Amino acid sequence: MEVVQVLRMNGGVGETSYANNSSVQLKVICMTKPITEEAITKLYCSNFPTSLAIADLGCSSGPNTMFVVSELIKVVDKIRQKQGRQSPEYHVLLNDLPGNDFNTIFRSLPSFQAKLKKILGDGSGPCFFTGVPGSFYGRLFTSNSLHFVHSSYSLMWLSQVPEGLENNKGNIYMSSSSPPNVIKAYYEQFKQDFSLFLKCRSEELVTGGRMVLTILGRRSDDPTSKECCYIWELLAMALNDMVSEGLIEEEKLDSFNIPQYTPSPVEVKNEVMKEGSFAVDRLEVSEVNWNAYSNGEFNQLDAFKDGGYNVAKCMRAVAEPLLVTHFGDVIIDEVFERYREIVADRMSKEKTEFVNVIVSLQKY
Repeated sequence: MEVVQVLRMNGGVGETSYANNSSVQLKVICMTKPITEEAITKLYCSNFPTSLAIADLGCSSGPNTMFVVSELIKVVDKIRQKQGRQSPEYHVLLNDLPGNDFNTIFRSLPSFQAKLKKILGDGSGPCFFTGVPGSFYGRLFTSNSLHFVHSSYSLMWLSQVPEGLENNKGNIYMSSSSPPNVIKAYYEQFKQDFSLFLKCRSEELVTGGRMVLTILGRRSDDPTSKECCYIWELLAMALNDMVSEGLIEEEKLDSFNIPQYTPSPVEVKNEVMKEGSFAVDRLEVSEVNWNAYSNGEFNQLDAFKDGGYNVAKCMRAVAEPLLVTHFGDVIIDEVFERYREIVADRMSKEKTEFVNVIVSLQKY
């Protein structure tokens, strides 16, 4: 599997699109707003630059992309008005892999810019947008050109499926039944990728530039703990059921592995310290319910009725392109119908949450 070629969220604005099934991601962005606002405030107030280059890495498409940008710009504009300063010019660089639905983003720009201008008023500086297709596990921008980097729910995706997973049979990710070499291979791939990410960004950010990264992760030291692997284990259950019924070839399932690693805060900090270009300003962990529509209370009836449906749609928007590339599109509806039932059953019996690792960094 060539991850760079096949990894993308479902495009467009249809029923299974990422744009219409990314409420969990939006909730996480809102939860991390205080950290993001603190970082952009410190950056702007350090020397009040006349232009600001802001990169959103793994921007995907849909309302979340524009929401992040508008919130950052509103923070800066509020400060500059309070200080009586002229507005900086904004250069927003939106990055994702080449298969991302950039066209939907570009079509939304005129209405977004008009709305932003109405909110900020005539005194706000111009906002220029650039789409930047490519992997962030490599250089994307010119040296010393960025002031602020934001990335949310992207850095858990690896540059490739780790090598040596042939004995991870019956699994599509790490699990308690995965052999030790599989766990090690995933961790080594994460360290390699995240270190390269930090190195590339250190070359692209100005001195004193900042990054806020939110990564789907875990609190536990155990990389196979339920808090990070459970969501994929349940999908593996659906696929295994279809194997047992002859709907999917066993060899096909055994050769499929998700290119993702959900790190702990310690693992994130270790790689930052090892790479050496950044100071850790803040490192925090938070949780969000699998079902973004949940009010946070454990309600069995709601979980059974709606939770499985919402979570299955969210996961389909994320995982469908990977599954289609490997298994073909004939099985997809059946896979996610079974997945919905399994998820609904589990959510009706236990509390299910994603764990977020948030790190705020400043370049030395």
